[in-house]
Amino acid sequence: MTTPATPTSRAAALEFRGVTKRYGSGEESTGAVNDLSFTVPAGTICVLVGPSGCGKTTSLKMVNRLIEPTGGQILLDGSDVMSEDVTALRRRIGYVIQQVGLFPHLTIGRNVAVVPALMGWTRERQQARTDELLSLVGLEPGRYRNRYPSQLSGGERQRVGVARALAADPPLMLMDEPFAAVDPIVRQRLQDEFLRLQRALAKTILFVTHDVDEAIKMGDLIAVMEEGGRLAQFGPPEEILAHPASDFVARFVGQDRGLKRLSLSTIADLRTEPLGRREGLPTFSPDTTLRDALSILLVADTRGGVALDEAGQPRGLVTVDAIASALADDRPRRAARA
Repeated sequence: MTTPATPTSRAAALEFRGVTKRYGSGEESTGAVNDLSFTVPAGTICVLVGPSGCGKTTSLKMVNRLIEPTGGQILLDGSDVMSEDVTALRRRIGYVIQQVGLFPHLTIGRNVAVVPALMGWTRERQQARTDELLSLVGLEPGRYRNRYPSQLSGGERQRVGVARALAADPPLMLMDEPFAAVDPIVRQRLQDEFLRLQRALAKTILFVTHDVDEAIKMGDLIAVMEEGGRLAQFGPPEEILAHPASDFVARFVGQDRGLKRLSLSTIADLRTEPLGRREGLPTFSPDTTLRDALSILLVADTRGGVALDEAGQPRGLVTVDAIASALADDRPRRAARA
């Protein structure tokens, strides 16, 4: 795994200590979340993943107290969220949801500036921050600032939602299936763009998804949850793929978890063989994942391809056998996030 970027002063550690949420009372009570404990270091992305009804979204919503926990503690930089004023707490936590939730009667600029306006920022400071964030998420401020949500595509609205969540420079961001409502191509683009932002901003992020592939791609840490709101396994994605803690985890991450592990390593991680003749062989940039490289080699029906260095020069020969050997390594390295 790549080491997360150095956290900014606005990143905060998040800790669940025996957190429980029950509905009802007595013998008829049901547990949505049961004794949930894990820690998310400042500046990292933790993904909650699991089947429908396992308590992922409930766990996330307890952090900003949209749902109140029944027991246990949730600590944000060591402070129990239950001890804070709920309005002040929510203003310092960014929140991105699947439906985005932009205000249709406000321009994009005013949507992004909602929380800074509530915090009393001057108009000049609000606009400067809005323009900065629109640029950061790939929306040219002059083109988008004065438009309305109905004039944007789904992917563009989702980018605005991320910008709005970042507006007050929160120490923590909560993201509940933020890219699920867009088509697969736009979804991949949004994932890549968000990971690019995270390299620069190093926020602490709690991210909910039902998609194992998205969890592996997005997460520095993954919390696999099972029915009854219990934590089945917690750790880096490569650890969960290489050593699932139970039959449930093994089934959930899939029988192709070996191939999924190859998506965590890149051509740059692989030892190459001396390069002889290179005519007609496919070429691979350093950040090509081993999973993609293997697919290309199998489709091309060739034993190997040319690994390029950062300068685009041939570094050596990558073979199918070398990629297969990487599966035997219990310590695959995290793919470079692009």
